[in-house]
Amino acid sequence: MEVNRVSLAAVGVKEAQYPKDGRPEVAFVGKSNVGKSTLINAMVRRKALARTSSSPGKTRTINFYDVEGLLYIVDVPGYGYAKAPKSEIEKWGAMIEGYLQNRQTLKAIVLLIDIRHAPGENDQLMYQWLRHYGYEILIAATKADKLNRSQVPKQLALIKKTLQLRPEDHLIPFSGVTKAGVAELWEQIERILFADDKKDEKSVK
Repeated sequence: MEVNRVSLAAVGVKEAQYPKDGRPEVAFVGKSNVGKSTLINAMVRRKALARTSSSPGKTRTINFYDVEGLLYIVDVPGYGYAKAPKSEIEKWGAMIEGYLQNRQTLKAIVLLIDIRHAPGENDQLMYQWLRHYGYEILIAATKADKLNRSQVPKQLALIKKTLQLRPEDHLIPFSGVTKAGVAELWEQIERILFADDKKDEKSVK
């Protein structure tokens, strides 16, 4: 997708604060400090639309970015951040679970995994959750630029083995430096979000 217009459309912690126009949404989920903001900025060709930070747990709300008036990219708070108070962690968890389970306009979810490490317990739980609820699996293996090129296939194989990925799952290495993986992610997202539109076009022809 060629992105020229993008803006922060809504910030919320409950359904009443989320967009109500029915546009499809793609959510980006992953552990804290996995590179979600970096990936989102790369997807929309901006340097600082989504704020990046070296401190985990910075995002505490669900942020909706309007892309070309066609869809929303949704930045979901990172999981696995243990330094916050327990009550706050539980509140974040309930907010995230409520959004992911109940949001009717949520059509695709991109799971971010740090390519340098084997997926952790929370990553594995999230992957199983996505499978359980029938989502197509899109995994962005972030921080690929921090590895030598020869190391990338080995680490991708480790992610596949740890998560027990299926042949139909999509595992895409991403680099915030070279922007590798952005075009492939957009291709898969558009395929999922606008599949019905393409079917309608074919039926009209």
